[in-house]
Amino acid sequence: MTAVTGPADDVDAGETTDLPDGFQVQIDMACVRGGDLRYLVGGSPTRLMRMSDRALGMTSGDGRIEVCDAATRSLARTLLASGIANPRPMFGPSSAEVTVVIPVRGNQSGIDRLLKALPAGIAAIVVDDGSHIPITVSGDGVTVLRLPENRGPAAARNAGAAASTTDFVAFLDSDVVPSGDWLTMLMGHFSDPLVAVVAPRIVGLNRTTKSPVERYENGFSSLDMGPHEGAVTPGTRIPYVPSAAMIVRRSAFAGFDESLRVAEDVDLCWRTHQAGRLIRYDPVATVAHDHRTTLRSVLGRRRFYGTGAASLADRHQGLAAPVVMRIPLAIAVVALLSRTRVGLLIAVFCIAQMSWRLRRRLGELPSGTAVTAEMMSKAVGFGLLQAAGAVCRHYWPVTVLGALVSGRFRLLVLQIAVVEALTMWFRAAMVEDHAPTVGPLTYFVLHRLDDLAYGAGLWQGALAARDLSALRPELIP
Repeated sequence: MTAVTGPADDVDAGETTDLPDGFQVQIDMACVRGGDLRYLVGGSPTRLMRMSDRALGMTSGDGRIEVCDAATRSLARTLLASGIANPRPMFGPSSAEVTVVIPVRGNQSGIDRLLKALPAGIAAIVVDDGSHIPITVSGDGVTVLRLPENRGPAAARNAGAAASTTDFVAFLDSDVVPSGDWLTMLMGHFSDPLVAVVAPRIVGLNRTTKSPVERYENGFSSLDMGPHEGAVTPGTRIPYVPSAAMIVRRSAFAGFDESLRVAEDVDLCWRTHQAGRLIRYDPVATVAHDHRTTLRSVLGRRRFYGTGAASLADRHQGLAAPVVMRIPLAIAVVALLSRTRVGLLIAVFCIAQMSWRLRRRLGELPSGTAVTAEMMSKAVGFGLLQAAGAVCRHYWPVTVLGALVSGRFRLLVLQIAVVEALTMWFRAAMVEDHAPTVGPLTYFVLHRLDDLAYGAGLWQGALAARDLSALRPELIP
């Protein structure tokens, strides 16, 4: 692995990790039960936190906490670490402390468009990664670093970061266009000294006319991590952020792994997390991406992304597993999918046992039984969706073989494919609060093709590496 500033294996012993005075955090009101801030249920993994009278006294009526002493500093850090609260920094480094690094190979028009969108006077380094026709630039503060041969985006980003002198580096790909205030919105997160990486939401670039494929990409791109902010943690709703647009703190930047031509951003995020540093995703700031517009190019890219799973599994073991589930839940999901009376009884038994354990953990929580039912229904639903996604995406070659042998299994697969796609389509409508960019039929077709392409890449990468770890489910006792 090639590191720019040396691998950030852990937080330096002499380095302060304290939140500064004036820093604020906001309790996620979705974690508050019955409007009572005393009991908070949420985070990942889900947990129950009971606020003491002293802690409640540090909290405003709307769940806001401002750091002003050791007690509020400790409470704010605890809530942030649990995922039950989100940061609301009031200040941060300025954009003058940022250098924009842009890796590019043969995309002169993209460079021209991107440089026009950058704030005036900001330092930028364009890393020409072996373009056949050298990239040219104009403008104050913009320099070109030419690599003699194509070394890949990871090496190009590392070279640009090494050439920068500022405390922060913003990586932008040549096919994106940032909003005018994206840096201002994101830099405040670095007032938390533990934050090493911050990323915006990546949306589709506006066009006058859009094909169904491009509308699908605009609504369901793998680069778009969704409308909800949060900490970036492996195995959660936001497991990584794409390097197409991210800002890093140079002192905590371990460098992209230059041996990776794909998934280098996932690897960086997971190594950063393992080093004890924080990564924040803030969708208030947006960067538009020039999505691919043809079916062939979209599916080709999805297949390419799939090939990276083998490398991630080799470096990070269970973090790259296609299915991560507790054993009792996995048994319940398989039993439900069997669609038999015996399977239903087994599922009911497993769910009842999990519910009993969860209810005991919730203890004195008011309306604990209702909360238990809500959380278990979400867990089972997520488990079913995860299994359905694995059947149609990660394991589809095996699924096809089974469908050829068994008519009953073939019907089950068809039902899973339809129900999973419709569920994901409706969920997108609920999350975004507006109609999805494509209708359910178009989504079903493109979503299934998307899965086939990614799964093909996953199997291709696993077979090429002669290692099937990327296909191994992670079952937790």
